[in-house]
Amino acid sequence: MAQPERARRDPTRHDSRVDDEYVEAVLSLVERIPAGRVMAYGTVAEVVGESLARGGPRLVGAVMASYGGAVPWWRVVTASGRLPPGHEVAALRELVAEGCPLSPDGTRVDVRRAAWRPRPTHDR
Repeated sequence: MAQPERARRDPTRHDSRVDDEYVEAVLSLVERIPAGRVMAYGTVAEVVGESLARGGPRLVGAVMASYGGAVPWWRVVTASGRLPPGHEVAALRELVAEGCPLSPDGTRVDVRRAAWRPRPTHDR
């Protein structure tokens, strides 16, 4: 199985739990998140799971850690608005530059105001 052609955040990592179809679905969705908006790992998993019927928040995290370097990875946060672990400073810098709403203390995303979800597509 060939690896996705996207750049990875860490080129030495590859997660064998995910296949190319799942990786591409996650990365394609993350690319669509508008500037200044975010999705939670669980929401990404839910949206991708609607078409692929597999995955979960931890698997989305594994995809982002291994392959997310070429997409706006800082727009994927925890459900409570916590920034990607180990990348908090860089993520905060990007989100502030995009005008993303933050918590009063400026350490988390205000998910109520910043959450984004794609519009449902209906097959006809």
